Amino acid sequence: MNICLRCIVKGKVQGVFYRSSTQARARTSKVTGWVRNCGDGSVELLACGDQKNVKDLCEWLREGPEHANVTDVQCYNESYSEYDDFSVIS
Repeated sequence: MNICLRCIVKGKVQGVFYRSSTQARARTSKVTGWVRNCGDGSVELLACGDQKNVKDLCEWLREGPEHANVTDVQCYNESYSEYDDFSVIS
């Protein structure tokens, strides 16, 4: 079953390669969508694909890359959308 989750990640998640690390992890997991920085210092992403793969990625978001300090992750169900890849957007 395919799903999409929109997630907001808070903490020290900008300036620590969080977006590029999320992109690499998503591509490895065959998850599509996008990730971007938000003006309030958080990171937002939309992850779409097989339910298990998307949920695994969302669990990884709680740790993130080495220098990140994640304090909160909130994920919400979204309508399923098709994407060709997982992109970093601005």
